[in-house]
Amino acid sequence: MTITVNGTAVDAAAWPTPRLAAVHELLRQRAHELGFIGDDASDADTERAIERTLAEDVTVPEPTEQECRRWYLANLKRFRSGDLVCARHILFQITPGTPVPAVRSLAEAILHEVRKDPALFDKHAREHSNCPSGANGGQLGQLQRGETVPEFEKAIFEDVTIGVLPDLVKTRYGFHIIAVDERIEGKQVPFEAVREKIGAELRQRGEAHALSQYVRVLAGNADIMGVELDGAASPLVQ
Repeated sequence: MTITVNGTAVDAAAWPTPRLAAVHELLRQRAHELGFIGDDASDADTERAIERTLAEDVTVPEPTEQECRRWYLANLKRFRSGDLVCARHILFQITPGTPVPAVRSLAEAILHEVRKDPALFDKHAREHSNCPSGANGGQLGQLQRGETVPEFEKAIFEDVTIGVLPDLVKTRYGFHIIAVDERIEGKQVPFEAVREKIGAELRQRGEAHALSQYVRVLAGNADIMGVELDGAASPLVQ
């Protein structure tokens, strides 16, 4: 189906998704309406005009001290230094062409086995893990924050489980069965030391919300055919 935005046809094939194509056309038209771009603008000029439109048209509130402190208190576990976890894992690697459902099924079956009998972890790591650590029963040694990919870090640090974690952990490498053998607590980082970091994160969240609302308004005032579009589906913050 042809996608049009206010009567202008959109070449969706040039974009990862039809929604992204429609959002881009909405923003291009808004930039033109504001006088930031002409009819025959190059792609580079169009992108600069869209950036200017978002910078001038979208208000992103700065997080207050109180909001930052509330976030800190609600996420104390994230702001610790020196936390260590002794962990093992079994990696079921996903590469292009890998039959993901089959790999997931195998991983879930083995997870069920090692949850029932943790002594089998070493055997399965040696037989099935696609990580070099498999040769050592999946041993990863002591890990601290920042040493693993975010999904893996969240799984081992934002939980208090000792033993085999109850769920598979999905990362860009594949599916992991993880066993935590020991937790060594560090120290709480004071709010003042992470205030700037929290402020940046909350501002990013606020920007995503503001952009979503902005696209929602643009879409509500536009005639869009061929694609369902609202602010919530807008992939503006990449």
